[in-house]
Amino acid sequence: MVEATSCGGIVIFHGKILLLYKNYRNRYEGWVLPKGTVEAGESFETTALREVKEETGVSAHIVEYIGKSEYTFNAQAEQVDKSVHWYLMSAESYYSKPQREEFFMDSGYYKYHEAWHLLKFANEKAMLEKAYARYQERKRNRISESD
Repeated sequence: MVEATSCGGIVIFHGKILLLYKNYRNRYEGWVLPKGTVEAGESFETTALREVKEETGVSAHIVEYIGKSEYTFNAQAEQVDKSVHWYLMSAESYYSKPQREEFFMDSGYYKYHEAWHLLKFANEKAMLEKAYARYQERKRNRISESD
């Protein structure tokens, strides 16, 4: 068994959520949230921001930590136990450009219910629910994104 840690972002701009569409050689296909592996010496926050920028081209900043999801999958002959640390993020514009080298074919911002239905994985849906609830709470309470 191998343990792996990734970090990612639920990026929101004007109430819409950033998603990526991945098509990996017709073996893996679906909409996902941006995330990636922690590099040596890198903080979780730095990883999350770097991965969002690399995978989507989006300049974002962290609003707050949302939580951790965990799941297991098989890669080659090994089982991988993965944990992903998620951050609520704010973007500066609707601009996005999917990273083709990682097999992302499309990216864009979607209304909450559209995003929830498009996402492929239940654990990402759960993090989206949590992040969007926090986004709405902050908006209701007029908490700025830099607090």
